Amino acid sequence: MTYLLVPLLITFIIVALILLIVHLGFRAPRNREIGSPKDFGIKFEEAVIPTVSGKKLFAWLLPVKNSNETIILLHGWGGNAELMLPIGLPFHRAGLNVLLIDTRNHGNSDSGSVSSMPRFAEDLDSSINWLKIHHPDKTNKIALLGHSVGAGAVLLEASKRDDIHAVMSVSAFAHPEWMMKRHLKKIHMPDFIIWLIFRYIEWVIGRKFQHIAPMNTVCHIRCPVLLVHGKEDFTVPIEDARAIITNCPESHISLIEIDGAGHDSVDKIEENAARLISFLQQSDFSCVSDINQS
Repeated sequence: MTYLLVPLLITFIIVALILLIVHLGFRAPRNREIGSPKDFGIKFEEAVIPTVSGKKLFAWLLPVKNSNETIILLHGWGGNAELMLPIGLPFHRAGLNVLLIDTRNHGNSDSGSVSSMPRFAEDLDSSINWLKIHHPDKTNKIALLGHSVGAGAVLLEASKRDDIHAVMSVSAFAHPEWMMKRHLKKIHMPDFIIWLIFRYIEWVIGRKFQHIAPMNTVCHIRCPVLLVHGKEDFTVPIEDARAIITNCPESHISLIEIDGAGHDSVDKIEENAARLISFLQQSDFSCVSDINQS
């Protein structure tokens, strides 16, 4: 009997260690801001946004005089507001108020238990509500832009609201299982262990993957959606963006594929800012065409 228990015990220990490693993986690397919009000569408001869990989020609001339209930018895993600032500046020059936030466990925001795409979306929800309460004159139209995990979060949040007027998703994965399986297969993880990991993660975040997968949530968004993806993205391949739009071939959902751009190619997104602003103009935002206008 003992000879049967030993392999079972070893298997249990191995699985427990793997799940512990997975759980630790929910702790995103924290990179705090070292600069600010002031470095670019831009006036800004440093804000503290309360969340439903009682945690506080760090944010920058870059106002534009007499503008009643705002774009909210959401970083990716391990990112922060400062890393999204170069993407936000062209929108600010085009006449939009820009709100950049740090989600929990990121930048200068409070710590939380775990980080996940649904938690990103919760923090985005808190930020939208904060903006509507404290700056109602800036919420005639609201656009969302997210990167990577943040891209999945803006799609998730927009799928549940009717007060968002445009969404831009940069480098989103199509399905959480696809993304994780790609990495787990690289280390030759057995299929049954992968299945256990997926079910454990669903338990931790409290959501089924199929309910939060961008390729599914995008189908419930009623406003215009622009998917932006680099052709040289080896973290989340371009095929994910194509799968999202194939799964929901609606006329208000479009895709821009950027040559030479990788997963974190902020400079390439900046170079294509005119195309993103054109998308907002087509979505009835009052952006100016000249993004160099101050």
